[in-house]
Amino acid sequence: MGKTNKPRAGSISYSPRVRAKKQTPSIGNYPKVKDAVPLGFIGYKAGMTHVIAKDLYKFSPSHNQDVQIPVTVIDCPPLMVFGIRAYIKGYNGTEVFTDVLAEKLDKDLARAMSVPKEVKNAEDIKKIDEKIKELESIVLLVHTEPRKSGIRKKTPEITEIGIGGDVAVQWAYAKGVLGKEITAKDVFKENDILDAVAVTKGKGYQGPVKRWGIRIQKRKHRRGGHSRHVGAIGLRGLHNLAWMVPMAGRMGYHNRIDFNKTLLKIGDKGEEINPKGGFVGYGLVKGTYLFIKGSLPGPRKRAIGLRKGMRPPKHLRSYAVEKVSTASHQGT
Repeated sequence: MGKTNKPRAGSISYSPRVRAKKQTPSIGNYPKVKDAVPLGFIGYKAGMTHVIAKDLYKFSPSHNQDVQIPVTVIDCPPLMVFGIRAYIKGYNGTEVFTDVLAEKLDKDLARAMSVPKEVKNAEDIKKIDEKIKELESIVLLVHTEPRKSGIRKKTPEITEIGIGGDVAVQWAYAKGVLGKEITAKDVFKENDILDAVAVTKGKGYQGPVKRWGIRIQKRKHRRGGHSRHVGAIGLRGLHNLAWMVPMAGRMGYHNRIDFNKTLLKIGDKGEEINPKGGFVGYGLVKGTYLFIKGSLPGPRKRAIGLRKGMRPPKHLRSYAVEKVSTASHQGT
């Protein structure tokens, strides 16, 4: 009987668990949208609170009743569009064709990247106009403005934001917003379904019980003086250890996507929702903020990438926020 090949079976969950290369979230895919609108945004995680909201979903047992909902508060200062990037189909897949930078760049941008002394983009614009039919997509190059947020920070995060529509529509929209700011209200509206892209908390070096969730050994199964170890690691020892064997190591700090989060509220006045004494470990939200139902990956102050939902549920639940808790988070 000849040798047979078979694909592996069963879920490997998040394995192998690889640490993120950078803290700034990278959004690779976006839903297909006909209109020329930005499809993502970046904000800073301020903390959590709870709201009292009316449940508007008619099939819910709590329809038209007030419910208490835990929410994550995202501080969303405007994003500055400092450039346009065009992608073209190359030999090894999609490749960068050219970039167009704004004539006036923020002084803080030099903290995060090398900034040219003088920007001449006429030739780059001409290149895109000539190759517009061959391009795959056009995206916005944006950076955050942390000085307008509640954290003490000057260095901005740089990322790409996708645009809806075909390439010609994307190009026309991108030229219109180059060198200008876009806000969260340009991208989302209340009760939208979002996906959150972020780097999770780093938890340091942890044992296999916490890192992989294996069971603790019984009293007579102990080996090496403790019970929080793997029962068997294979026949060939540590020098030929399979990657699937749960072992101790660094835990956390992974790229993760949290799907189908409900955006409960968008506001422009941070003073309306700041708890007494501010958010612990963050401070005060100054401007635009988002309330997202439930928790999101990452610690306070971390940049959170948000995009329109890639696979929204068939039945969308909606809420009307009536009251926001502003009680102190400092303790009593």
